[in-house]
Amino acid sequence: MDRAILHVIRSINPALGGPVEVVNQISRIHRQMGCAVEVATLDVPGDAWVKDSPLQVHALGEQGSASGGGYGFSAKFVPWLRENRGKYDAVISHGLWQYNNAGVREALRNTGTPYFVFPHGMLDPWFKRAYPVKHLKKWIYWMLRERHVLRDATAVLFTCEEERLLAQETFRPYRCNERVIPLGIEPPSTEEAARQKQLFLERFPTLHDKRILLFLGRLHDKKGCDMLIEAFGKTARIDGATHLMLAGPCADDVYVEKLQQLARAHCPAGSVSFPGMLTGDMKWGAFRAADVFVLPSHQENFGIAVVEALACGLPVLISNKVNIWREISADGAGMVEADTPAGTQALLDRWFALSETGIDAMRVSALACFIDRFQIGKTAHELLELIAASAKRADSPDVAAAPD
Repeated sequence: MDRAILHVIRSINPALGGPVEVVNQISRIHRQMGCAVEVATLDVPGDAWVKDSPLQVHALGEQGSASGGGYGFSAKFVPWLRENRGKYDAVISHGLWQYNNAGVREALRNTGTPYFVFPHGMLDPWFKRAYPVKHLKKWIYWMLRERHVLRDATAVLFTCEEERLLAQETFRPYRCNERVIPLGIEPPSTEEAARQKQLFLERFPTLHDKRILLFLGRLHDKKGCDMLIEAFGKTARIDGATHLMLAGPCADDVYVEKLQQLARAHCPAGSVSFPGMLTGDMKWGAFRAADVFVLPSHQENFGIAVVEALACGLPVLISNKVNIWREISADGAGMVEADTPAGTQALLDRWFALSETGIDAMRVSALACFIDRFQIGKTAHELLELIAASAKRADSPDVAAAPD
């Protein structure tokens, strides 16, 4: 089923986490299925991640704008999309609260080109509680623009049922055509597993004989990194052979320093490391070398890194604010507790209380959970079926949109 698909995202910078990886993964599979896939971003053409992307990227940002961040307004975007919309069977916009969504609606409204929106968890009510001032700004923007973007979309795509239900709690009025499209990833190569692990341990030779607890993702206060470090400090004093690695980028140097201070205050010297962002073989090597993946997040829409861990047969310790926690718990692929200091401590205590037999059984369950639920091929097929069902709109004369 060959289709021409345009993904639209604020930035293709991989340091921005999950949504970028979703675009990369889905695009790769759709191309393998014979689809033509392109990406439009509000990056500027000279950005390194634009040049390095394996996809055809139309970087439509204006020189002088914040590369990879900020609202991303560009006067070039809407005219370009209006001129080129006829090349695509569907446009898929990723994220909220940035210009790419408003621009997609402006360009495609009153046309037959269907557009879809992946909110990627950005309607979660946690943000409302955690950042009330920002929420007020978002509410104003919601009333002016974002609610119209979602209302007029062919469908708003949620990655799991939990995300869909939470999205209904945050803003009013709320009206859109909801669809759940479970996400996934392309399985890593098992043939490369030993080599990737070796590469990782060659880079971090002091970890050869350690039991590694791995956090991999953006270092951000919503991720619960502070709770994890404090809980690990208590556990590490019981089991000195353990090591906590917090791997990922962070745009806030002050926050990184806060985490490093916590590690110095609560954990044995050398037992916590911050290697920065790991990609490619080094990322997969970290999953291969780790004993368990830990994410005590206060809010996590889907958790691509959680699914990557499962794909490597790595058990996961997560909070009940990671929206796929029910699936993890049902399959016995890990452990789930509250996103509190006590809950995080319980995760680590329960894990270290497991026998080797129990750990081995959980590894088997982790891989089975991935195979049954989270392979990207299923996501790709469901998206193509949705696009096919909307194709007649793309071929029909221009249609009237709902009034604002």
